Amino acid sequence: MANRKAILETTKGKITVELYEDQAPITTGNFIDLIEKNFYDGLSFHRYEPGFVIQGGDPRGNGTGGYVDPQTGSERRIRLEVSPELKHGSAGALAMARSSNPDSASSQFYITLGPAAFLDMNYAVFGRVVDGIEVVNQLRVGDKMNQVTLSA
Repeated sequence: MANRKAILETTKGKITVELYEDQAPITTGNFIDLIEKNFYDGLSFHRYEPGFVIQGGDPRGNGTGGYVDPQTGSERRIRLEVSPELKHGSAGALAMARSSNPDSASSQFYITLGPAAFLDMNYAVFGRVVDGIEVVNQLRVGDKMNQVTLSA
């Protein structure tokens, strides 16, 4: 089965990301579930570090929130899923943000704006930008994800 792609329609344009379903099934499964719930639609990017990352996916918009399951009232957290093959080697790596607890990723993600090898094996890379890196480079705090969808 071919890996699916996520299409992020942002206020700056469209970004297409290949999801590594074959190499990071837990992390991509979480991201895909949130896309299918329309969780990311309307959320903004809340962190911009020049040459490093643009980060979004926080429903609170300030870096402190995650996806809360409406049935349980608990924040979903997934375990850290890393592999030596999945690296932050250049701009365009898609990975999960988390707190100091390795198993605390929920809904926040980041896209690298440059090489960040020091994050390898500590943060779950689960995809890569395949189209729209110029859009990624234009994103700043406050820019929104109007809609996030999946494609084959």
